[in-house]
Amino acid sequence: MIHIGKIIHAELLRQERTPTWLAKKINCERPNIYYIIKQPSINTEMLERISKALDIDFFKIYSDQLNNDSNKIT
Repeated sequence: MIHIGKIIHAELLRQERTPTWLAKKINCERPNIYYIIKQPSINTEMLERISKALDIDFFKIYSDQLNNDSNKIT
C-alpha cells in the first residue's frame, strides 16, 4: 500500500525543500502541507499541483504499483 504523504515528505527532504516552500508553490497554507504528509492518500488535483512543484510524477508511483500488482496475478 502506498502512503503518498510519506513519499511526498521524503521527496521534500531529498530536494532540501521546506513545507513553507511547497505551500507557497501550490498556493496553500503551511499547516495544510503538514496535513498532506500525514495522509496515506490525496486528492488527484492536489497531487498534480505537488507533482508540478516538485517536478516529480507522483502518479507514476501509483501506476507502477498497479502494474506490479497486475504482474503478480498473471
